[in-house]
Amino acid sequence: MAEQVAVLAGGCFWCTEAVFLDVVGVKKVESGYTGGQVANPTYKQVCGGDTGHAEAIRITFDPDQISYDDLLDIFFATHDPTQLNRQGNDVGTQYRSAIFPQDAEQAEKARAGIERANADHAGRIVTTIEPKAEWYPAEDYHQDYWAGEGQRNPYCLAVIPPKLQKLRKSFQARLKSAGPQPA
Repeated sequence: MAEQVAVLAGGCFWCTEAVFLDVVGVKKVESGYTGGQVANPTYKQVCGGDTGHAEAIRITFDPDQISYDDLLDIFFATHDPTQLNRQGNDVGTQYRSAIFPQDAEQAEKARAGIERANADHAGRIVTTIEPKAEWYPAEDYHQDYWAGEGQRNPYCLAVIPPKLQKLRKSFQARLKSAGPQPA
């Protein structure tokens, strides 16, 4: 089967990107912006909260190795889908929890994924399903951020390792490598 694309927004794209890079079947993860009204937005514009965009990731994956359902389950397990327009200290619609299905089948699976997540979160999921929208890649310095600058960034050091721990604990069989456990 041909590669597919999933677009997910779960707060800071540095954090969601770091989670999916080590998942079997994931070929590429790109940080960017989607769901807004401004063409070619900059990081500064999106952070201002006035463009309507979400910080998101675009995952290119091999559905023969990992399903869209599995990606959604990892997504829900590694961010807080019960916080409206925020993740921790990141507040604003640009940090919303959202799924941007690329077709009708993904939209149906997104609804089912929210139902599964609601069962684990007492019905408190606020994740939205939004229409497929124009994708704008984030600036180059945002790509693969955790592997470079992120490991020196205090915010990332506080937020990303717990997400990676959740990934390693709950989805060990889905990892490309066990690697060292995050601190």
